[in-house]
Amino acid sequence: MTDEDPLDVPALQHRLAEFAAARNWQPYHTPKNLVAALSVEASELVEIFQWLTPEQSARVMDDPGTAHRVRDEIADVLAYLLQLCEVLGVDPLAALAAKIDRNEARFPVPGPDLAEPPTP
Repeated sequence: MTDEDPLDVPALQHRLAEFAAARNWQPYHTPKNLVAALSVEASELVEIFQWLTPEQSARVMDDPGTAHRVRDEIADVLAYLLQLCEVLGVDPLAALAAKIDRNEARFPVPGPDLAEPPTP
C-alpha cells in the first residue's frame, strides 16, 4: 500500500484476505478461531494499561515505545475484527451505525432535571 492508496474498510479487508490466502491460512480463519484471536489481541492491549493509573493511561502515547505497542495491538484487534466481519458477511460500519442509533434511542440525552445519565 502506498501513501496515495485510500484507507477504506473493503480495501483493508481485501489486503488481509490476500495476506491469508498467500499463506494458505484460510482454513484456520473460521469465526470461532477469529473470535478467539480477537480476544487474545484485545487482552494484549489491556495488558499495556493493566496497572496504570487513569492519569498514566491518558499519557500512554507520550512514550514512543509504549505508543508503538499500543498502535500494534490496536492494529491486531482491528485486523481480526475486519477478518471476522468478512467471514460472517457483516458490514462493520453499517453495524456500528445501527448500534449507535439503538444506543441513542436507548439512552436519550438527560433532561435538565436529571442529575446523572442512566448507567449503560
